[in-house]
Amino acid sequence: MSLMRIGVLTGGGDCPGLNPAIRGVVYRALDFGDEILGIQEGWRGLVKGEAKVLELKDVEEIISSGGTILGTSRTNPYKKPADLEAVKRNFKTLKLDALIAIGGEDTLGVASKLSKEGFPAVGVPKTMDNDLSETDFTFGFDSAVSISVDALERLRDTAKSHRRVFVFEVMGRHAGWVALYTAIAGGADAVLLPEEPVDLPKLMARVKAAHDRKKYALVVASEGAELPAESGAKQEEKLDAFGHMILGKRGVGERLAAIIERELKLETRYAVVGHIQRGGSPTVFDRILGSRVGAKAVELIHEGKFGQMACLHGDRIEGAPLYKATGTLKVVGKEWLELSKSFFK
Repeated sequence: MSLMRIGVLTGGGDCPGLNPAIRGVVYRALDFGDEILGIQEGWRGLVKGEAKVLELKDVEEIISSGGTILGTSRTNPYKKPADLEAVKRNFKTLKLDALIAIGGEDTLGVASKLSKEGFPAVGVPKTMDNDLSETDFTFGFDSAVSISVDALERLRDTAKSHRRVFVFEVMGRHAGWVALYTAIAGGADAVLLPEEPVDLPKLMARVKAAHDRKKYALVVASEGAELPAESGAKQEEKLDAFGHMILGKRGVGERLAAIIERELKLETRYAVVGHIQRGGSPTVFDRILGSRVGAKAVELIHEGKFGQMACLHGDRIEGAPLYKATGTLKVVGKEWLELSKSFFK
């Protein structure tokens, strides 16, 4: 079996499970006698040609570590022709036989385009938003939700003690999976999702009913949820390299807390979990999933299945076309929206 020189990079936002995935790549590659080259800082590293060989000693103890030992960035090489040419040039300069891109919609979208242009690339799905199609779950999601639920339960103690309403803002740009799971698992009284218009009168009634019943209330809001006052006037904010609005200053939680306090005359506070969701040790689920998809990516390369990504289907790790995975976001659907109504009284 011939030795291959395989590059691996991590792009986009970091999340727990990246290091287990890198480790899975290296461990499975050793079975084939491959050499793994760790590209530094995502696509930026391939633009600059910055990489180093990853050996067993570099990865054997990182399964419990958060973040990514390779570093990451939101660089989009397709935004600048010179960057794209550098990527293609360094692919050859580094003598790569194949490339594994670990990331979300944007990172895998670049890998898909490169593959279509004849560069052998495969993907590993990563996103704490769990919004990639063609896979049941992505690693990072379980860890992020676990952190959010823990935080929500801590907020409950304070809410109960002070007889307050708390609005808890979590991450989720276009898909509300983190907010939905946090709200249901954490026993919140209401949830705001990007997929569903906010009915303020109904929300106010629900919050008031909960506060009347138990002297406190908890509302979970996705950062991408749109309050009615926003309709018709999009907030002007900077865009990242992939054209996404940067939501850091949008302040859904803060604005919603002000509305609740004004309308219901109830003392209301807000909290934002923010980047705390991204860090920390991955859960067991994310360690196992990251390891499995990392290993599968190497297998896809040896099977010559370029342009695919390793994904979770039921209890199996299989290959799926990258263009399908990145073509349509997996958002909270009607069935979930209907079910969720049973858990918010």
